[in-house]
Amino acid sequence: MATRTARTAWSGTLNEGSGQVELTSSGTGTFDVSFPRRTADQAEGVTSPEELIAAAHTSCFAMQFSGLLGKAGGTPEQVEVTADVTVTPVSGGLQISKIALKVRGYASGVDEETFRKTAEEAKDTCPVSVALKNVPEMTLDVEYEG
Repeated sequence: MATRTARTAWSGTLNEGSGQVELTSSGTGTFDVSFPRRTADQAEGVTSPEELIAAAHTSCFAMQFSGLLGKAGGTPEQVEVTADVTVTPVSGGLQISKIALKVRGYASGVDEETFRKTAEEAKDTCPVSVALKNVPEMTLDVEYEG
């Protein structure tokens, strides 16, 4: 089985410090992180754990959905997945309180009902969804464009 690695180097206090997260396994990038930007309305060129979770979730969902559509007799022609990951303050820190997934697109060989049902199955079974099962709210909006 594959193991993937990321590394973060941090300097300074929580509110005044900053860091860089490196995608070590792939070597595809190093990204700045900052707590004040993490909780601000505008990211201003700085990523956050929640944005990285959103990226992981959308790519995992898209792969799972594609595989499940194939098993259902369909061929994904165009699928776009977005994830909005919301972080809210709680006693003692922060919590990921909601993940709103949205998938839109179409697949040949399946009807709209099968497309929607398969999207729900992908939400429930993709490894990132499973890892995030304790998030209080995870929704899925499906737009079939067939």
